[in-house]
Amino acid sequence: MTAVPEQAEAAPTTTAKRRGVLAAYFALTKPRVIELLLVTTIPAMFLAERGIPSPWLVLVTLVGGAMSAGSANALNCVADSDIDAVMHRTRSRPLVSYEVPRKHALIFGIVLGAVSFAVLAIGANLLAAVLSLAAILFYVFVYTLLLKRRTSQNIVWGGAAGCMPVVIGWAAVAGKVEWPALVMFAVVFLWTPPHFWSLAMKYRDDYARAGVPMLPVVATPRQVSARILVYSWATVASTLLLVPATSWVYVAIAVLSGAAFLIVAQRLHASVRQGRATNPMTLFHLSNSYLAVLFVAIAVDAAVGLPTFS
Repeated sequence: MTAVPEQAEAAPTTTAKRRGVLAAYFALTKPRVIELLLVTTIPAMFLAERGIPSPWLVLVTLVGGAMSAGSANALNCVADSDIDAVMHRTRSRPLVSYEVPRKHALIFGIVLGAVSFAVLAIGANLLAAVLSLAAILFYVFVYTLLLKRRTSQNIVWGGAAGCMPVVIGWAAVAGKVEWPALVMFAVVFLWTPPHFWSLAMKYRDDYARAGVPMLPVVATPRQVSARILVYSWATVASTLLLVPATSWVYVAIAVLSGAAFLIVAQRLHASVRQGRATNPMTLFHLSNSYLAVLFVAIAVDAAVGLPTFS
């Protein structure tokens, strides 16, 4: 990992002055990524309660979870600052533009993680706090430092950290981890490769320039789109494993939204296979909406409280 020159750190850019110190630190946490993680946390809490959980517990879990994710993302920015500097998509990140010194970003990430552990341990329970800490450590040490630069399967296994919010949310309510939480974990786990590989198809040259072996860098477009399609089918199939814990409300939305997701994934693969122009970002954006709709359906189903299929 390339060290950032001390003199460069001491000289903030014009962009840094416009953004401001607080905004720069906030940007380190990758707030748009956190939004997606929190979308999965609340429905998991609703399903664990099979109703509406305590608003205070939801608030504490969201705050602690957001801080935990922010900690992992800030530490990721520190470890990946050399990669971010050569990728067009990430050149505006605070460490690349020298808005935040590396040492300060490292301390910020560690402190944020420690505070998130305390918030969850005191406001929710120790299990939720331990799971949150495990997610940070996994994301930083397993995905960022071990897998990302070494294997094209990096996002497959490293994506497990992004699945943890559902387990943390469930543990915050139930005080234990039960099978529906593991099913939701599996849904997010299987959803992550088609979501991220479609983005990586768009920014293949960026990853190649940075020396990161994302699948689209080391495999043909046809191989990538085929794997995207397989994982998309696996994702939709896994959502049906929640049927015993839900009612027809969830099942109807899961089937309809899953069909839309599969149609777009199939179209992407067909276009690649036939050599036609493709826009993988269509699947990327739809995958965000699909996951959000699916988990909102879980929350609504639990809040309505209709009889479950079990």
